[in-house]
Amino acid sequence: MAQDKANQAQSLFTAALIVPAIKASFLKLDPRELIRNPVMFTTAVVAALLTVLLVVGQDGLAIGFKLQLVVWLWLTVLFGTFAEALAEGRGKAQAASLRATKAELTAKRLKNGRTEDVAASLLRAGDTVLVETGDLIPADGEVIAGVASVNEAAITGESAPVIREAGGDRSAVTAGTRVISDQITVRVTADPGQGFLDRMIALVEGAERQKTPNEVALTLLLVGLTIVFLIAVSTIPGFASYAGGSIPVAILAALLITLIPTTIAALLSAIGIAGMDRLVRFNVLAKSGRAVEAAGDVDVLLLDKTGTITIGDRQASEFRAVGGASGEELAEAALMASLADETPEGRSIVVLAREKFGLSRPMPEGAEVIPFTAQTRVSGLRSGDMLVQKGAVDSILKANPGAGETAAATELRRVTDEIARAGGTPLAVAKDGRLLGAIFLKDVVKAGIRERFGELRAMGIRTVMITGDNPLTAAAIAAEAGVDDFLAQATPEDKLALIRKEQEGGRLVAMCGDGTNDAPALAQSDVGVAMNTGTQAAREAGNMVDLDSDPTKLIEVVGLGKQLLMTRGALTTFSVANDVAKYFAIIPAMFVALYPGLGVLNVMGLGSPESAILSAIIFNALIIPLLVPLALKGVAYRPMAAGPLLARNLTVYGLGGLIAPFIGIKLIDLVVGGLGLA
Repeated sequence: MAQDKANQAQSLFTAALIVPAIKASFLKLDPRELIRNPVMFTTAVVAALLTVLLVVGQDGLAIGFKLQLVVWLWLTVLFGTFAEALAEGRGKAQAASLRATKAELTAKRLKNGRTEDVAASLLRAGDTVLVETGDLIPADGEVIAGVASVNEAAITGESAPVIREAGGDRSAVTAGTRVISDQITVRVTADPGQGFLDRMIALVEGAERQKTPNEVALTLLLVGLTIVFLIAVSTIPGFASYAGGSIPVAILAALLITLIPTTIAALLSAIGIAGMDRLVRFNVLAKSGRAVEAAGDVDVLLLDKTGTITIGDRQASEFRAVGGASGEELAEAALMASLADETPEGRSIVVLAREKFGLSRPMPEGAEVIPFTAQTRVSGLRSGDMLVQKGAVDSILKANPGAGETAAATELRRVTDEIARAGGTPLAVAKDGRLLGAIFLKDVVKAGIRERFGELRAMGIRTVMITGDNPLTAAAIAAEAGVDDFLAQATPEDKLALIRKEQEGGRLVAMCGDGTNDAPALAQSDVGVAMNTGTQAAREAGNMVDLDSDPTKLIEVVGLGKQLLMTRGALTTFSVANDVAKYFAIIPAMFVALYPGLGVLNVMGLGSPESAILSAIIFNALIIPLLVPLALKGVAYRPMAAGPLLARNLTVYGLGGLIAPFIGIKLIDLVVGGLGLA
């Protein structure tokens, strides 16, 4: 419900957005603001020139006609600034709701073993805070002790709580989210004003949005077209003089504005701002507009397996006995060895033994827990004369000399190879030196991910899974998930090498990841999407953060990137075609008095030269607000190859841009003539 209200509040045509945008559109008339858009700056200069001529000019034109030109020229500029202000307003509305999230935050700072209540704004990187049930997390940080359920709805919009715990890839927490059970100790990782939420607010407000290379190139093209038309219009007085006549400066100035690409120039900034805003609505934070554009051209997608393609925690799915042991005997030993194991894998073994065999055992009194270590790679329990162990196959065999020479060991190796080929991780179990079998730990592939990868394939994007698993396990998971390729036993250096190899081949690479070991690859890739559940290092390295931590979200990211590029291309096509059509629509009518032969080209039958130029100026102004909804919502994206896409744009927007001025200018001409305005 809250999300629905937020979406409603951010609807395009609400008074809460339009009224401030109207005010901002006047403020943007400041020349220091306008100069960033050379075409609209030129339009404003021409409007100012005609305003002066309205007062002092003696060019034989009626005052009422010149007044109308001045009004419509200023409206053209205002409609352009309004489009940008409306796009920025939508981002500011989003930022306002985020800013409310972090207002009035306080913290329980730990100092000398005690807690003290301080304002969150006083926290510094390195401080530690205690966050208990019901508390808002006061600053971005890493959980260093404890485990808790956290409601991140304020950031992600999702009401389902998530688990945050010390260690691993689920330790990062964000300011403004709420702990709903248990308590955690958090080490602050960002100084005031530098947190994730602060950057998100700044980005959605557009304060740090820089023009992308594509926008810069398009701006240069528009400036070039403006210069070309300026030269073309400046030659007209010579032709008029040759014919024995003259054309007033006001007419020439107005003609220039009808011919330069004001439509796309007015909407260009709004398109870019709206592209980033649409990503925010999909719960993806883009740190730059360039990342959004690059997403539209991605060729290769690299995905970390654990936590990205799979759920992240391996789950016990089967007990496979060897050496004549029964399944129940194996399950009971595995259960005893896991009683003190608080890892997700250990807990899943206990659950499987209970569900499959109805086993439930308390911790024996006086039992000695054998903790897992990186050196032994074995854990278990010793109680009296009983010793139960579980761990990697080679480690269990090493811990039980002589067991490796038995028939059970041969059978165990065959079983564990089968588990590995099936994409699982085998854990061997032994009791009192006797091998009982293996536990099948399965990486659980996220639901629906195979179908989503199929959609990426249809878009022409190749998917590559990256994992530290052995090739057998990697191949099985890759087949189940439906990725196109995989890189097994990958180190951070291997990931970097693969990305650079793809980039050297001219391909744009996107990388999804959530762990610290993914950070170098996220930084190197053209589009680095970090999972919000991941570590601080991963979130800092990526140029996008998926607040829902859903790797398949990249389908939406790519779609929105392509939509941004398509919208810009479509409206550019429309604008250029529009200018060409206006040229051929009004020039014959304007100069028929000087060159009667042009009368045959006045196919529109425009009433008079004054009516022609006024109708064109009015059409030129009105087309901008009419296209604002399309610029902000974006052109509908349909997966298709570049050739058909170009043909579609030329047909729909190119042809539309050619036809619309003829129809629009003629209709306005009829109204202008009927009302006697020119």
